[in-house]
Amino acid sequence: MSNIKLALLGSEGTGKSAVLVRFLTKRFIGEYASNTNSLYHKRFSVDGRQLNLEVFDPCSQQSTESQCVLEEPMNWADGFIVVYNIIDRTSFLNANNILQHIKEVRTDGCKGEVPVCLVGNKQDLCHARQVSEEEGRTLAQEHRCLFQEVSAAEDHQEISVLFTDLIRSAAERLRRRTDMRRYSGSKSMAKLINNVFGKRRKSV
Repeated sequence: MSNIKLALLGSEGTGKSAVLVRFLTKRFIGEYASNTNSLYHKRFSVDGRQLNLEVFDPCSQQSTESQCVLEEPMNWADGFIVVYNIIDRTSFLNANNILQHIKEVRTDGCKGEVPVCLVGNKQDLCHARQVSEEEGRTLAQEHRCLFQEVSAAEDHQEISVLFTDLIRSAAERLRRRTDMRRYSGSKSMAKLINNVFGKRRKSV
């Protein structure tokens, strides 16, 4: 059974914890501030495969500087959900910085890019929006990540879909990495055997 690790990142007031609890329990918890890091566990099934899901929800990153992103989830996670508040432009600018930091820290070359989803929350308050849906979509395209606007207060289905898509992408990336390691190991073993038996043939 595979283990998939996700991290939620975003500014205070984005409702990222509410988005996560909506996914985990289908309930809306309302807005709350937390100064502690939380780790959630859930058994999850994607395409008939059972997965052990861990989701790290660190305390909100309030600064727009690069240090706002904790290094622990940066190096730990198999995928990221970056949340901003559509009625708070500052949170959107911070999301851009977070996405940039993920790209800098987690560019794995031939292993493929780590999957990321940019999420614009509080769609139910669209009458007061400061960030258009097109701006969010454009930013996601620039960083080559998934994008979705949601309302943690009103809808579970869209949140479930975005988590499922990200988990599927993370699981596929881990599968490719495992296949690459197996292939590399097989080539190394074949080379070793060839060297050993090749030398024996020469000595006969």
